[in-house]
Amino acid sequence: MSSLTVLVPFFNEERTLKESLNRLLAVKEVSSIILIDDCSTDSSQNIAKDFASNNQIIKYLRLDVNSGKGAALSFAKEYIDSKYVIVHDADLEYFPNDIVQMYSKTNGSEEALILGSRFVGKKKRRNVYIRTYLANKLMSLFFSLVFFHRISDVATCYKLLPSSFFKNIDIKEQGFSIEIEILSKFLKYSRNVIEVPIKYEGRSYQEGKKIKTVDGFFYLYNTIKYRFID
Repeated sequence: MSSLTVLVPFFNEERTLKESLNRLLAVKEVSSIILIDDCSTDSSQNIAKDFASNNQIIKYLRLDVNSGKGAALSFAKEYIDSKYVIVHDADLEYFPNDIVQMYSKTNGSEEALILGSRFVGKKKRRNVYIRTYLANKLMSLFFSLVFFHRISDVATCYKLLPSSFFKNIDIKEQGFSIEIEILSKFLKYSRNVIEVPIKYEGRSYQEGKKIKTVDGFFYLYNTIKYRFID
């Protein structure tokens, strides 16, 4: 059994996918990479297939219909054969080198979620939109109050968690609210969340950023939903 699987969901990321994967391949802690193509219509498919054919640790999957990040991650669950799993978006906003420190914090425990936070520590960060920065702060505060557990960055992509937990949860969110669902359900499983500072290089909508204002409202709604209803 391999140690750490990285799930890479993507949709139309031809401009960033190659560099993103090269960064991942440079991290020795990564033993398996699963690319999940959410029915891309650009050349992303060709780039992903080329990487998969030339790297034994990379597997390529493709959804028949564009369904969202949550759906892509759910689709990949049965292919995970590692002790731990982490999600890495195919853009260049996150830096896989941070996975090294995150992975070191697991200490072999299957009861901890290692959260890569963009709001603790002093690592280099670039936020393109101040409104997004403030919204993330607000959503994290709201989530922390609702769950009675301080989480500094609920919307971060980098959440390293036990594969046994991830593979056994019933993922319902198809879109970006998967971040809230995973964290909410983990806190019902274990309160052991360890935060690690990470770097961040936000991109603009012109550069391909996909999350929208409405997703923020879904985050707030789903915080309540997964705390008290589901």
